[in-house]
Amino acid sequence: MTVAVRSFAKINLGLYIGAARADGYHDLRTVYQTIALHDVIRVSVGRGSGIEIVCKNKDPRVPLDSSNTCYRIAERVLDELGAQGRVRIEIEKRLPVQGGLGAASSNAVATMVALERELRKTALKTTKTETLSAAARLRIAAEVGSDLPLFLVGGTTLGVGRGEEVYPLTDLPAIPIVVVTPEIGVSTAQAFADWDGLVQREKGAELCSAGRPGAAVPTRAWTGQSPVTTHTSVTTRNHQLTRLGASDRLFEVGCALSAWLNGSPNTGAPAKGGSRAGNLLLDLVRTGIENDFERVVFPKYPELRDIRGELERAGSRYASLSGSGSTLYGLFRSPADAVKAASRLRKQGLKAVATSTLTRQKYWKRILD
Repeated sequence: MTVAVRSFAKINLGLYIGAARADGYHDLRTVYQTIALHDVIRVSVGRGSGIEIVCKNKDPRVPLDSSNTCYRIAERVLDELGAQGRVRIEIEKRLPVQGGLGAASSNAVATMVALERELRKTALKTTKTETLSAAARLRIAAEVGSDLPLFLVGGTTLGVGRGEEVYPLTDLPAIPIVVVTPEIGVSTAQAFADWDGLVQREKGAELCSAGRPGAAVPTRAWTGQSPVTTHTSVTTRNHQLTRLGASDRLFEVGCALSAWLNGSPNTGAPAKGGSRAGNLLLDLVRTGIENDFERVVFPKYPELRDIRGELERAGSRYASLSGSGSTLYGLFRSPADAVKAASRLRKQGLKAVATSTLTRQKYWKRILD
């Protein structure tokens, strides 16, 4: 018996990086959005013991040992359920490795979903519980990695903390997008290290500036306001942000998104002859939503900045790096515009594909289709 699960990707609609924490992580503010591109995970369980990882595409950057997120999640699921057996996990890679689309994290959550279903189908019995609770799934996911919990929610999701605290937002409708996946792997760990170096240089420059007569030192305290209206209340603490106005801009983005979703006048309600998605894109542009990683990734990989420019020239109303990259995406007014832009970019030698965002309902419906 084998259970196959689609492992969908995500993009980040804005990503603001906070100060480094005592645990070595950074406080983040981001809106995650699942999209229709995916890997495929196949899980089977037989008699015996051990966990085997197989990568169908044999990408050398995909670890096949206990460092793989799928392996680590399978270990924890077996322990939580009190189950034994030999687990075989096959990863069919379609998403880029180190691409900023959350592929490894999505693979792990897909493994969790598939393994639970597979264990219920086999003759192998569990000794602790037959199924994981929602709380246990979130806890296990957060233990394995910061991006994992978002894939237990899907759709449009607020991410705070180190990204592992997730809150479902009112879903954005399906928006046509073009995803460009360059042949470059960007290390998230290195991108954070580069960010910390940038912050230290800026802090030093501020201290020098503050020493001059009449110079003012900008305040960086977050106001503590919830950035976006959510289905679940979010308790926040005062975090020190590394850039002036970052949280304020994210709060503005949240207001724009919420107003747009509610159809409020002058903030995204469709004009005559316009579309709600098109007006949302204008709101995103107006509020200046950004991905902080672009400040350190683009100088290191200028070709990625160039690709963002190509997306904009191809008609994208908003283009950005996803996560730490190297994947970039552009939001378009219509599927036809996205298809046309993807074709134009492919003629320039770029690996571009037209797809769309996934609402929460479609995300869960298509996982097991």
